[in-house]
Amino acid sequence: MSNPAPDARAGPAESNDPAAPTLHQRLMTSGHERPEGDRCPICFDLVELPVAAHSKMNACCMKRVCIGCGLAAHQRGMFDSCPFCRTPLPHDNASTLAMIQKRVIKGDEAAINHLGDKYFYGSLGLSKNVPRAIELWTEAAELGSLHAHYQLGFVYYNGIGVEEDKPRGIHHWQQAAMNGDVDSRHNLGAVEYINGNHLLAVQHCMISAKMGYERSLNAIKANFKKGHATKAQYAEALLGYRDAVEEMKSPQREEAKRLTN
Repeated sequence: MSNPAPDARAGPAESNDPAAPTLHQRLMTSGHERPEGDRCPICFDLVELPVAAHSKMNACCMKRVCIGCGLAAHQRGMFDSCPFCRTPLPHDNASTLAMIQKRVIKGDEAAINHLGDKYFYGSLGLSKNVPRAIELWTEAAELGSLHAHYQLGFVYYNGIGVEEDKPRGIHHWQQAAMNGDVDSRHNLGAVEYINGNHLLAVQHCMISAKMGYERSLNAIKANFKKGHATKAQYAEALLGYRDAVEEMKSPQREEAKRLTN
């Protein structure tokens, strides 16, 4: 596995070119759209948030299929195979873990990140092993996994299984946020709020709220009530949130939600 990520207290190296955008400029002008990995590989629409509640990832191909396409597959009689790659689904922890590890060996960032999650929570029969999870997330982050960056931000910022290093945690959230990760963007807003930078906190949450992230919309509403956000900002966030949510809906997805509620 890769070595742990270098200390990021100073953040990413800045260019010597005076015309080059600063980290703050890149952070606030990038990541306004969710990543392609948040799209269902079958219908190609963005999966509703939170992604884990509105999709299912199968160990065979590590693709997240939305609940609407999952329902459509079941209606066609596909109960025991992956809706995307048609591989028969594993029926026990050992088989599932073997599928994940097979993709890990091939350098699949999603599989490496997923295995890190399993070690962190101690699932699929694995013993909880946070240091091992961090190793895997670090490798996955180096390969481009936004979720791995988010998880690394979480453990470093909060000192879970590793020495607390808030700047390093923030660095990982910044990397993910600049590529459209809504959870990381929201957390950056929360950090700025804690630090008393209410204007910047609202700006971060505006970005993620407009991508359909309800927690960020609620944060802006709370800031509005406290006088840290304007009525116009809340109205803009609400409109953007509603538009984003509407774009993620489909008849199949609504039917799937109705059947599971």
